[in-house]
Amino acid sequence: MKSRSRSSAPRSALRHSTLALALGLCFAGGVQAQTNTAGAISGQANSGDTITVVNPSTGFSRTITAGADGNYRFSALPTGNYQVSRNGGAARSVKVNVGTATSVDFIETLDAVEVVGGSINPIDVSSVESSTVLTAEQIAKIPVIRNATDVALLAPGTVRGDAVYGNLASFGGSSVAENAYYVNGFNITNTFNNLNFAQIPFEGIAEQQVKTGGYGAEFGRSTGGVINMITRRGTNEFKAGGNVYWTPSALRGSDPNVFSNGGQPATGSVVPSQMIANNSRDDYGTQVTANVWAGGALVQDKVFGYALVSWDQITGQSSYPFATSGAPSFDQEDKSPNWLAKLDWNINDDNLLEFTAFSDKTKTEQDYWRTGQTSLGSNLYNAGAALTRESYLGRVYDERGGTSYVAKYTGYLTDSFTLSALYGHGEQSRSNYAIAANGLRAEFGGDLNTPATGCPIVTDSRTNLDNTGGARIAGCNFVGTLGRPDAKDTRDQYRIDAEWQAGDHLLRFGFERDDFESIAGQSYEGGAAYLYLNDEDFQYVRLRRFVNGATVGVLSDAFYLEDTWNITNNFLLYAGIRWDKFENTNGLGEKYVSIDDQLGPRLGLSWDVFGDSTFKVFANAGRYALPLTATVAVRGASASLFSEQYFTYTGVDPSTGAPTGLDPISNISYLNNEFGTAKNPNAVTSGDLKPMYQDEYILGFQKQLTDHMSLGVRGIYRDLSSGIDDTCDWRPVRDWGLRNGFVLGEDGNPFITVGDKESANQMAFLNPGFAGCRLYNPGRAATFQMDVNGDGVFENVALTAEELGQKAKRTYKAVEIFAEGHWDKFFIQGSYTWAKSLGNSEGGVNSNLGQADTGTTVDFDYPELMYGAYGYLPNDRRHSLKLFGNYELNDQWSVGANLLVQSGRPVSCIGVYGNDPTGYQNNYYSCSPNPGVVVTSPGTGGPVRDNGTTLVPRGTYARTPWTRTLDLNVAWRPAFADGHLTVKADVFNVFNEHGATSMNEFAENSAGSQRYYLAFNTPATFQAPRSVRLMLQYDW
Repeated sequence: MKSRSRSSAPRSALRHSTLALALGLCFAGGVQAQTNTAGAISGQANSGDTITVVNPSTGFSRTITAGADGNYRFSALPTGNYQVSRNGGAARSVKVNVGTATSVDFIETLDAVEVVGGSINPIDVSSVESSTVLTAEQIAKIPVIRNATDVALLAPGTVRGDAVYGNLASFGGSSVAENAYYVNGFNITNTFNNLNFAQIPFEGIAEQQVKTGGYGAEFGRSTGGVINMITRRGTNEFKAGGNVYWTPSALRGSDPNVFSNGGQPATGSVVPSQMIANNSRDDYGTQVTANVWAGGALVQDKVFGYALVSWDQITGQSSYPFATSGAPSFDQEDKSPNWLAKLDWNINDDNLLEFTAFSDKTKTEQDYWRTGQTSLGSNLYNAGAALTRESYLGRVYDERGGTSYVAKYTGYLTDSFTLSALYGHGEQSRSNYAIAANGLRAEFGGDLNTPATGCPIVTDSRTNLDNTGGARIAGCNFVGTLGRPDAKDTRDQYRIDAEWQAGDHLLRFGFERDDFESIAGQSYEGGAAYLYLNDEDFQYVRLRRFVNGATVGVLSDAFYLEDTWNITNNFLLYAGIRWDKFENTNGLGEKYVSIDDQLGPRLGLSWDVFGDSTFKVFANAGRYALPLTATVAVRGASASLFSEQYFTYTGVDPSTGAPTGLDPISNISYLNNEFGTAKNPNAVTSGDLKPMYQDEYILGFQKQLTDHMSLGVRGIYRDLSSGIDDTCDWRPVRDWGLRNGFVLGEDGNPFITVGDKESANQMAFLNPGFAGCRLYNPGRAATFQMDVNGDGVFENVALTAEELGQKAKRTYKAVEIFAEGHWDKFFIQGSYTWAKSLGNSEGGVNSNLGQADTGTTVDFDYPELMYGAYGYLPNDRRHSLKLFGNYELNDQWSVGANLLVQSGRPVSCIGVYGNDPTGYQNNYYSCSPNPGVVVTSPGTGGPVRDNGTTLVPRGTYARTPWTRTLDLNVAWRPAFADGHLTVKADVFNVFNEHGATSMNEFAENSAGSQRYYLAFNTPATFQAPRSVRLMLQYDW
């Protein structure tokens, strides 16, 4: 693997590596003017020479004539091995990888270039992009977890994100919700929340390209990185095989137990260093994956097919909660019956057609048990023996994934003009329902007027139980919030790309439309949440209803234009521009976000210093934009209900725990102004909303040290220029009203209903036309259409940037050193990254709080939540060292290794600020972890005290420890099997290191009782414990 840059027509000699060809490794660099599904061969010959490329595996052949300047280029070539010849002479063998151009020069002075066995490939002097291409052959030789994210994490500048988001990759300091994912040119990113993507069976990946920065105008909708996968395909040679991977639970380690910090809890007593998480009882389960595949020619040299069937199952998983949480424990089983099919038709040498289909469905079942001391009558903090399963609660059924189809046409219309067209359709399920132990089915159909079935949520918070008979009321609920059985995401993508070689200019342009739709919704289990309360005189219950459901969409259009200009034989200039348009629609199909004319310029240069591809200096700059996800509209822009009412009751249902004989003692109140009615799309979004976009600058060089080694260095700077989030602060709207002729009542409270008004122009915020939270660009002025007095008329409420609060800030600075070495039997690659990520916004999500509401975090809800928010962000890792490689001991045995050494993640101290001016309780970067310790703040130099409580700037309280992970493997290909049989063992985390990868960052509970949480600054997640994966594979 090697960091790469985008390229155009190379001008230098090819030093051809026999080892690299044998392994299928690609170190030739990303090509500026290449598609995300193909590669190119280009170079220099004599004017008028006839150049021919042939793919022996498929019979595909093209012939073109070198131009007047001797340049030639074969664009949009399917990946694979090719033979290149001039004027019918001896052919040269080259490999074409996705997004790369392979240089083959035929000028007379270079015809006798020596072929050096085991040498590195030449530096791609035509590249300005930072990317890495990894082939299936290379991945198979390295001990790495078999998924696209773990492969991407081998690249420089990538770190693993928070476990709450599925351990996705963070690129260049961005949040894990800012990446884009492709398969054969089709966008498989789940735009519902940008926190997952469609998965092809891993065995079907032929190549994976990882773009970490500087990518061209063809790529958009990402401010993080791009993972681009190409599937295997059939050839003239029939090939088939099968394998089984087995990761047994018996050979897995376990996470360490977690002990309390010794602080004083709000209730109960505690013994310092008492165990609060018995992780030794957790079980990662046993995983078995079986694959069977076959590929070959359906019509020789014309039609090729490849098919793969994969079965993945994980059994025996179990998880126990923190003893202090009162949460249930569960067992889990995952089943993934997946498949991949690829069909290629070489209509003729000028027209190609390909079709891809794959399925990635996963069905998960979880059985829940009431576990530990869940009764409030006992000591919550007495861990130890508390972790026992007391009663079965029920089973949750989830289904994820679906089926995708991709069709692509490529036409070589002339020697210098290529056209391609793609259509893709994908569906991804998010189905969810549950069945309680008593047989009640918990399910929400998506209709706000039809309550969810099942057991309602029951919580008994009564005090002095001795005065009420001492019996706790228990329900049969165990899910909390339900999704929908019919929830799913659908994408239709259309794109056209063209490439034209016009002398020294390589022009590329294209159009893309991405139409994404989501069916989504949530409801309390059983349609209600009951909270039992009491005072000295009587007992009562609070009833809350929370429900939303809608079909929402994101429509994105884009045009791009690129010019790669070879100014001289050793100096290249790249210029590109991308035009994006984003539209988000609510449950009624109304646009609530419409962003036009978002321009993303891209610039780059590459200088072949000595003109022999041994020393390159490169630079690029670009702007990258990200649309708003679909999930925002489900609750924020569509009809939603969140109500509250108090009742007395006469009895309790013994089956469900729900109160009976209800008699209201209050009116219904609607929280967050969620009345269950449609929202005005112009009320929930600023009228001049801009997308989230980021500016990036890269400067670097790459030097060939010997025939076997090369070294590169690059510096990266990223600046989040515009963010999107929501504000829930009502005070600027009140102040606007007072400036514009509206008044307040005597008590100064604008939160009244229309029926409580005393005059026509009195502000009454409790009406459906007043949005509780509104989308805007933090740091910019915003205009909302709001009904401030409940008369049904929407006023244009224009608010200044100063009124709304701080600007979203995030910067990333890094220096990457990357190197590679190749010898006949040995290859090694590695990188070291020094990085610093500072700001007040992680991006679309908030890992400090574990908040996955992409685009609507709590960060900017009120200005006070920004106090202390500027600091080291969760994806900041100051030092990262990555080394991996493989050594062939002999014809039968080989060993591989993968080492990661990384400094720790920043830790925050989150608690209560002052008298809690926003009502957000313990969600501030403020606490009193240790009043005697002075904590330094980035940019300020010291803490600021408020009411005796210290603001502890984000990420400055501490850091998790350094982590070290060494993975090893050994493979045996016995001679008696004639190369058909492979037996392999991978050992991950060989030394069973248990470094904490994240900490519990909440230090205080709520205003008025600012006491330390027992779990504060204790490990929340650890390195994955040691595991062993065994493989048996047969190829024929």
